[in-house]
Amino acid sequence: MRYRVPDLAPLDDHRAQIEVEKSQFLAWLCHAPSAAEMATLLERAKAAHPSASHHCTAFIAGPPGEQQHIGFSDDGEPGSTAGRPMFQVLQGSGLGEIGCVVIRYFGGTKLGTGGLARAYAQAVSVALEDLATREVVERDAYTLSLDFAHEAQARAWCFERGLPVLDAQYAGDGVRLTLGWPRDEALDITPLENRLRTRFDVTPDT
Repeated sequence: MRYRVPDLAPLDDHRAQIEVEKSQFLAWLCHAPSAAEMATLLERAKAAHPSASHHCTAFIAGPPGEQQHIGFSDDGEPGSTAGRPMFQVLQGSGLGEIGCVVIRYFGGTKLGTGGLARAYAQAVSVALEDLATREVVERDAYTLSLDFAHEAQARAWCFERGLPVLDAQYAGDGVRLTLGWPRDEALDITPLENRLRTRFDVTPDT
């Protein structure tokens, strides 16, 4: 599976801000491959804005469509007026591994449940508009066993195909390279066989 995630370093975030009826809504987005990154973002948001009225959250700690490692919180706002609308925007973005905090400073005018839901959703939408992303490719590990003389050619072939070499183990009979093969592609090493013209083994890592 291939999908896009926020192109953000650990402890980095992307921010946007909107104003609705004098209430300020500050959206912070992060790369959240697990719930831990979401928790860290929330801690940082609370530390930076301790006097804010609410710190509402939503996250998808997995690929788009993830059903288990997800969550959202209204943080004291009326039920389903903050976290759920934020989560729905994240779902609709098609992104994975993403977390969001929306910090609200109350402006003195009540927005009503519909107005709140729209405002929180809009804050996330605005933040997503110029969020940099990168592609994630889910991979399975395979071990390529061959003699030392052909290692450089094998590595060059992997580089040309964009296959990461995850590990290399050396022994008396040769080298074992662990490759990350895209999960959404059938394993096909025929081009490598044609290049090397020598015997080698490829086995899935268990």
